[in-house]
Amino acid sequence: MKPETMGLSAARLAKLDEVMARRYVDGGLLPGLLTMVYRKGRLAHVGMAGHMDLERGKPMREDAIFRIYSMTKPITAVALMMLVEEGALGLDDDVATHIPSWKKLGVYASGMPTLLADAPPSFITTQPERPMKVVDLVTHTSGLTYGFMMRTSVDAAYRKLKINAFDTPGGLDTFVEQLSTIPLEFSPGTAWNYSVAIDVMGYLVQKLSGLTFGEFLRTRLFEPLGMVDTAFFVPPEKIERFTSCYQPKGPREPGLKLQDDAGKSTYAKPPALESGGGGLVSTANDYMRFCRMMLGGGTLEGVQILSPKTVALFSLNHLPQNSELADMAPPGLFSEAGYSGIGFSIGCGVNINVAKTRLPGTLGEFFWGGAASTAFWIDPKEDLAVVFMTQVMGTDARLTLRRDLRTLVYSAMTESFV
Repeated sequence: MKPETMGLSAARLAKLDEVMARRYVDGGLLPGLLTMVYRKGRLAHVGMAGHMDLERGKPMREDAIFRIYSMTKPITAVALMMLVEEGALGLDDDVATHIPSWKKLGVYASGMPTLLADAPPSFITTQPERPMKVVDLVTHTSGLTYGFMMRTSVDAAYRKLKINAFDTPGGLDTFVEQLSTIPLEFSPGTAWNYSVAIDVMGYLVQKLSGLTFGEFLRTRLFEPLGMVDTAFFVPPEKIERFTSCYQPKGPREPGLKLQDDAGKSTYAKPPALESGGGGLVSTANDYMRFCRMMLGGGTLEGVQILSPKTVALFSLNHLPQNSELADMAPPGLFSEAGYSGIGFSIGCGVNINVAKTRLPGTLGEFFWGGAASTAFWIDPKEDLAVVFMTQVMGTDARLTLRRDLRTLVYSAMTESFV
């Protein structure tokens, strides 16, 4: 059907493809890209450019498989909310109710001096102002962190213990026990910090469902939704469709260099730790099916995953005092202009002040992205979902890329429902 029947301009969607290809693929910032736009119950647009594998000269294809990294997080959030709907836990539960070894977790005050080079990290801690709640995991206000932050003694301890490594023996069980030995960065609810909290949610899904996290996702989410290519690894019969991942050559050297070769990737075998924060691979079509389920109030093609009332929670800001993400984040982290006007809902960013974002958008639209520059957003009021796939780590183009994508998609509208 013509995009015009969905309130979109075919000419302006063609402009979206032309600008993104010229600026980012021809400009040497991305190897290739794939964009899907869904509106008013129809797939309105698919745009492709460039390559999925530069070394092998393989052009981008619609069924290419991508590392979606942190776009795994909203999927994990949905899995958790499925169990909330079943009464297995509540967002206001103390986390220690479900993870008893965390009952005595303190907040970092200082390190303990030692002259032994191989001594394990030792800390002086203080009592948190209140217990960590499940909602703190959901909103990244738990006091947990990531080892790659390179900011504090706590994230240094994460690096030393290789917290959240996909090859962790014992998987999620070991991961959660490791975290019981490291203090929190701050008292839960007092700050926002990107963290392994969503991986902890994956552990809770595993513990409370009685299934491995991967089995829960496969049997309760992916198979019912027809997400046939979404998993924690790429089986041999699908490697031909797996993209290679890239990174910029250097600050003064244009172009890209290989970061993870599709033909030699660790994603070719199942990981020991199934990371709910960043471990999945998927296709644009699979991820759009997930978005369509959310856009449909929790149901896709007659298969109900969540209640519409639960899905509505994803469009609300769950940060304390309706704070913006940038106001609660540590200086320099997620506080750049790209996050003005943004709150945090259930595993996703949410638009709470359109004017402050300096971009077209809608109150209540929710979104997130992945480390390899992938992105998605769902705008329930405009009956719109967008999925963008590429594979480049560590590029400064990430923020302008998402800005341009959002601007060009919304500029293609010929009618608005808001």
